[in-house]
Amino acid sequence: MRLIDAHCHFDFPEFDGRREAVLDEARSAGLSHLVIPGVRRRNWDRVSRIAAEYEGLYYCLGIHPWYVEEHNEGDLSALRDALMGQPGHCVALGECGLDRLHGDFSEQYPWFEAQVDIAAQTHFPLVVHSVKAHDEVYEVLRRKRFAGRALVHGFSGSFQQASKLIDLGCFIGVGGVITYPRARKTRDTIARLPVDALVLETDAPDMAPEGVSPGQNSPTCLPFIFNTLVELRGADREELARALLGNVQRLYGWSEIGASER
Repeated sequence: MRLIDAHCHFDFPEFDGRREAVLDEARSAGLSHLVIPGVRRRNWDRVSRIAAEYEGLYYCLGIHPWYVEEHNEGDLSALRDALMGQPGHCVALGECGLDRLHGDFSEQYPWFEAQVDIAAQTHFPLVVHSVKAHDEVYEVLRRKRFAGRALVHGFSGSFQQASKLIDLGCFIGVGGVITYPRARKTRDTIARLPVDALVLETDAPDMAPEGVSPGQNSPTCLPFIFNTLVELRGADREELARALLGNVQRLYGWSEIGASER
């Protein structure tokens, strides 16, 4: 059984000085690969460097809605140019999106829309941050007629919202929120969605599962999230693991793990 963490901020300082130990522990529990999203231009070199330092690590480049104010049009051009160069181990554009609870929501729109366009032009999938904005993300992707692949990561919306996004070709990110019994709406949604739309992730060090202190989430928690998903869906462990592996391969355009096709 192989598990892939499709969205992990492994470049964050919480992992400084212990990345090798964390990876060793996670690998012993079934992790084979993880993907590091980029959130701001000043960190793009860091995520690419860390991905190159360790076997099985890949990365994305993007501008997160929390940090749009520190960027300008030149950064969008730099993002487009970087992705046009098809950099090694880069598998997606992200993390980009909309967040109703952080920053100026209206100012985030042009940045998200521009990155949707860049993903379409460069044939990279999207990794989307969506907080209280699933309907708006859907409308942008629909209006732009985005025909590529996209991960709506850390999903915590309704079954209806998820279904609409899946109809557009999106994958739904399954993270630590499902480990909380009180998260009934999200747990019910994830239990009911088609298995071929689900992708496993930690969002570490954020989005800590139940029993893990805030900010202490790690790729080592991925098996806990997976086991919770098995219970929620009443699924066979091996069958679900194979399905999730196939999903993340399709998302990131891997014909085989580590082989990217765009």
